[in-house]
Amino acid sequence: MKKIVTLSLITATSLMAMYGEHAYLYKDPRIMGMGGANVAVGSYSTSVFSNPAGLTNIEKEHGFVVDLLGLGVSGSKSALDFAEDLQDAIDTEEDAEVAKVLKEYSGEHFHVGVDNYTSISKNSDVFAWSIGLLAAADVNFMPHAQGSTTGGLLQTSSRAYGGIVLGAAKPFDTELGRVDVGVGVKYISQMSYEGVLGVSELLEDGEDNDLADTLQDKYEKESSAIGLDLGVMYHPFSDSYWNPTFGLSIMNIGMEMDKNYGYQPITVNVGASVTPEVPYLDKLVLAIDYVDLLNANKVRTYKFSETDEVIYSDYKEEDYMKRLRLGVSATLLDTWAFSTTLNAGMYQGAYTAGVNLELFFLKLNAATYEEQIGTGDVDIADRRYMVQLGIGW
Repeated sequence: MKKIVTLSLITATSLMAMYGEHAYLYKDPRIMGMGGANVAVGSYSTSVFSNPAGLTNIEKEHGFVVDLLGLGVSGSKSALDFAEDLQDAIDTEEDAEVAKVLKEYSGEHFHVGVDNYTSISKNSDVFAWSIGLLAAADVNFMPHAQGSTTGGLLQTSSRAYGGIVLGAAKPFDTELGRVDVGVGVKYISQMSYEGVLGVSELLEDGEDNDLADTLQDKYEKESSAIGLDLGVMYHPFSDSYWNPTFGLSIMNIGMEMDKNYGYQPITVNVGASVTPEVPYLDKLVLAIDYVDLLNANKVRTYKFSETDEVIYSDYKEEDYMKRLRLGVSATLLDTWAFSTTLNAGMYQGAYTAGVNLELFFLKLNAATYEEQIGTGDVDIADRRYMVQLGIGW
């Protein structure tokens, strides 16, 4: 008998995506709400995932910044509807019913993810540092119809992963302005699942053989890696009204992961931001990033195989709109008891929005953004929603 948990292995553990989602390890809703632009902004412990030099922008008066149990969930708008419909079809044990669902949703892209990033950080007069523990699972899946009453394929790329992330940054005052230099080291271990399942495999059953076993036996791969991140931020006029900042980072050096789904290519990223002093606002940030400057991300597509072999092709993708990020963040109020920030931006050509709320030790962050899964020639938009609830101070 098929179980909900069986489907969850397909739909709750994924990674780099089937048609062109750029590789990532963690997406902070505070950053994604403002278009994902953070290379020249920093300010959070999660800046280690975009530019470790950004740790120097953590507010010094906050002392030790602790984020505990920051449980986040994210998903596509119709992901749960598809999961429920497919599970109901699987429960009938009828090929035609499963094929009907795959046909109904054919060509649509779905994402489900859960994550937790627990960290402790501090920005002192000497240098800034951060230590974090990452645990996450994410899934991307896409059904395909084959034009028959019993045909159809479910394409999936999945992963469950986690590890430790370390970052440190130090500011240097020069005659030409302040220069912040940062370095990060991370160890990530993962179990990945990627490939294509046919209708018969979706219906495989038995006391010792269910869909979870099928995925594990056919596609499970284990890999790990240690990666190095380097970053710099330049503040040429820190005392000016606009307070401009320019950032450069080189991320994921050494994160090959045996080229399994979830591996992180080396990316070169640039950004700029301004933080003008505006009346009635505690803080205003305007930012622009261009990530993966050298087009290191690849598009991965899969082919169906009746063996345990994963057959796929990687090819270069150069869509500049996927790499352009614009964002604005407005902190309306920031006190020891309550803080509220509104975010907006543009990510991969579509709008983003978000809100960050803090009440004493409770933190609530929410955001929406649209991932472009297509290759540039073929646009496949996947609108996603993120919510994160945690404890911190």
